Amino acid sequence: MDIYHFYTGQSFDAHHFLGAHRTAEGYVFRVFAPHTQRITLTGEFSEWEELELHRSYNEHFWEITVPHAKSGQRYLYRMYNPDGSYTEHCDPYGYGMDLRPAFCSILRDLSEYTFHDSKWMKHRTDCKDKPLHIYELHCGSWKRNADGEWLNYEELAELLIPYVKEMGYNYIELMPIAEHPCDESWGYQNTGFFAPTSRYGTAAQLKKMIDLCHQNGIGVILDFVPVHFAVDSFGLARFDGAPLYEYPNDGAGVSEWGSYNFIHSRGEVRSFLQSAACYWLEEFHFDGLRMDAISRMIYWHGRQECGVNNQALDFIRTMNAGLKARFSGCMLFAEDSTDFPKVTAPVEYGGLGFDYKWDMGYMNDTLNYFRTDPLYRYNDYHKLTFSMMYYPSECYILPFSHDENVHGKATILQKMHGQYEDKFPQARAFYMYHAIHPGKMLDFMGSEFGQLREWDEGREQDWFMLQYPIHDAFCRYIKELNHLYLEHSALYERDYTDGGFQWRDCDQDYPCVYAMQRYSSKESIAAVFNFAGSELKDYVLHCDAKSLTVLMDSTADIYNGIRPDTKGTVIKGKDGCFTMDLPPFSAICFQVR
Repeated sequence: MDIYHFYTGQSFDAHHFLGAHRTAEGYVFRVFAPHTQRITLTGEFSEWEELELHRSYNEHFWEITVPHAKSGQRYLYRMYNPDGSYTEHCDPYGYGMDLRPAFCSILRDLSEYTFHDSKWMKHRTDCKDKPLHIYELHCGSWKRNADGEWLNYEELAELLIPYVKEMGYNYIELMPIAEHPCDESWGYQNTGFFAPTSRYGTAAQLKKMIDLCHQNGIGVILDFVPVHFAVDSFGLARFDGAPLYEYPNDGAGVSEWGSYNFIHSRGEVRSFLQSAACYWLEEFHFDGLRMDAISRMIYWHGRQECGVNNQALDFIRTMNAGLKARFSGCMLFAEDSTDFPKVTAPVEYGGLGFDYKWDMGYMNDTLNYFRTDPLYRYNDYHKLTFSMMYYPSECYILPFSHDENVHGKATILQKMHGQYEDKFPQARAFYMYHAIHPGKMLDFMGSEFGQLREWDEGREQDWFMLQYPIHDAFCRYIKELNHLYLEHSALYERDYTDGGFQWRDCDQDYPCVYAMQRYSSKESIAAVFNFAGSELKDYVLHCDAKSLTVLMDSTADIYNGIRPDTKGTVIKGKDGCFTMDLPPFSAICFQVR
């Protein structure tokens, strides 16, 4: 690590210097603490007796070498105050931590596992012209073992990989797994930014999980939290007796979640966060980072009226440019609900340097449309067309994430208007619209089989629902729709280039009917949707084609629909006009010939 780069916020390798590292002489412990006058180290290697750290390099860095320390042993720092009292802290750069409520750091030798994914790493891309369908999950509540306990990373991989492949997702996204003391925070309030949570095992087990995913053609994205951190006294809060990682005043320093905001104007903090981001991509071979709450970095407290946070934006640009330069094919995702320009433009062109931005407008408009009684949907016709008005401005990903399945919002299936059985045909049409609409996709665990109960981090998903034929048929539908997306280049190749999309019907002659066409260099696919609760007879689809071949019909009986499956049926047109009947809540996609 270059000390000057560390202070000026240019370092991406601070974790190679700070923290605890095995050498020929033993483990070397280094910590950055400019405000304190005394630090001691205590751990299993000293039978919890205190060992004095001494200043090194300059008065801000502290160091000690412990010859007999071993991988797997626990340790803590004690930061002393002028009055002789002290506060115990975990290692900010520690590679492992105890299971809550304990908070010791744990020595980890990251060389213990060797990856076997060189082919994947060599050929991975940002997927701009390739399929990208992400399955978001929370490791502790996707599935649990027979005793209701967490699966470790290896056990999770054993079950998750074949399931994801069968269901037709090609990437998974893990909700934050950096160590956190409170289960209910879902990992968004961290204390160990370099420590994979011990809830699910060790760093070596996490590496094996990702390695196995790559060997099976599945990419892995990590939810990363660069905005704020937990207030627990053993973490980063007042780390060396004074604000170091946070703002010195609560007005700027306390977030809406009650956590501390990072002070991104400080070089040492920038180097900390950049190194953490680099660490997950470098050590664990993650294929991308979804960065949480970016709107809170663009604007002070996420509110435009508070003004742009220029120091945070400078940090984002530096970090993103540095990560893209260091990791070929990695993807950076911004969770951002603002209309701030050029979020996904390269830094060298004045952008923030993300590859993708979450389209929160599309998400909200689409869900609000399907919440509405079908009798009144004609008033909201524009909710399903507005997204294509602004779509070319960014590279969008279409997210239906954990946030849309919790805290009184209801699950995706529950959001559909009407009674229980009425929800399924609408949800089938909804998901086909989602798949045909330009943009990469993200869906949350449980949505694929029609989870009805809101997500709870304390228990696994309701897999028993697959015993019910209506849910099993819905799961079959989602699986086939997912594979259809993966297999047809028209649905992904030109998501972000001209000529990939065309409306075929988006006026109000038929108030709840929409039609669109997608194109690639090899094929074209058309889709028509009737989101009304009544059948439309003899609808005419205008399409430049001689014939249409049915690829998938959401109303087919194999999906618990109301009419026989017509997959493979060829519809002949006359002068580009194709006449068809559209059942209520129907979605049909065609291969264009």
